[in-house]
Amino acid sequence: MSTPAKPIPAPRIKETLDNLRQNIGTVIRGKDEVIRQVVVSLVAGGHVLIEDLPGVGKTTLAYCLARSVDCTFSRIQFTSDLLPSDVIGVSIYDDQLKEFVFKKGPIFANIVLADEINRTTPKTQSSLLEAMDRGKVTVDGQTYTVGSPFAVFATQNPVDYEGTFPLPESQMDRFHMRLQMGYPQYDDEMQILMRSDNRGSYDTIDIGPVVTKKEVQEIQHYTPQVFVEESILHYILQLVQATRTESEFEAGVSTRGTLALKLAAQANALVEGRGFVIPDDVSGVLRAVFTHRLKLRRQTSDPMEERRLVEGILNRLLDSIPVPT
Repeated sequence: MSTPAKPIPAPRIKETLDNLRQNIGTVIRGKDEVIRQVVVSLVAGGHVLIEDLPGVGKTTLAYCLARSVDCTFSRIQFTSDLLPSDVIGVSIYDDQLKEFVFKKGPIFANIVLADEINRTTPKTQSSLLEAMDRGKVTVDGQTYTVGSPFAVFATQNPVDYEGTFPLPESQMDRFHMRLQMGYPQYDDEMQILMRSDNRGSYDTIDIGPVVTKKEVQEIQHYTPQVFVEESILHYILQLVQATRTESEFEAGVSTRGTLALKLAAQANALVEGRGFVIPDDVSGVLRAVFTHRLKLRRQTSDPMEERRLVEGILNRLLDSIPVPT
């Protein structure tokens, strides 16, 4: 006889995640929705690609999240000369032990900031694939676990393509969400200007942990248990099917994308303090989960414009599909 599932303490989880969001918000001004989406992805155990112009706070956001959670953090500055061993680690011969010893690379952390990920070669980009997919790394036939929780927060500039290597679709599909920061509003930027600690480096930011690693692991454990009623599952599948029949898309969302949408909706419900999913949870995360998984048949030369067009089509599909009641 199976043991009944432990009830989800949704109010307590919401309080914990609210504290996390507020702590990040003390540094990242006026970006409450972006912060909420990042927290949703963390709750879902996913990886985030933050894509926007330089200097709008992409790296700072990832750093603030890492420092708000009491866990290990590493930053990898991706450059054209970076090697896979610089990310994963390397086996070095130990003269005393008379054997090769594996020296772990920066991928072995709970939160990894992959800064300007598209500035390194595809070979080095692919070194992240196994870790992002399975939470493990294989070196010389030996498999190592990278840590738990584990999340990759990658940044890239969508406009400057000189000296870059665009991420292949298989790599893009490993990201749970793709987010955009955007410029701050006038009043929010004024508050940033008035702060006395602006030194141009996120290392000087005074922010401490408000959530423990154990709490994050517990919340991630509850996420797949959030109840999804059958009508919501039909709603998710109808949205996915609509992307597959949409003439303007080169191809629709894969089954992996379908599962990612469901998990993101469950995580969104937890962030909102519920142990069950409603249609707003699905529509609220749809664009962040789907935009990087869809390509237009007639691609534009401006990737930011293409993103806006894809989001516009998704909005149209959302309006065309009846919301379950």
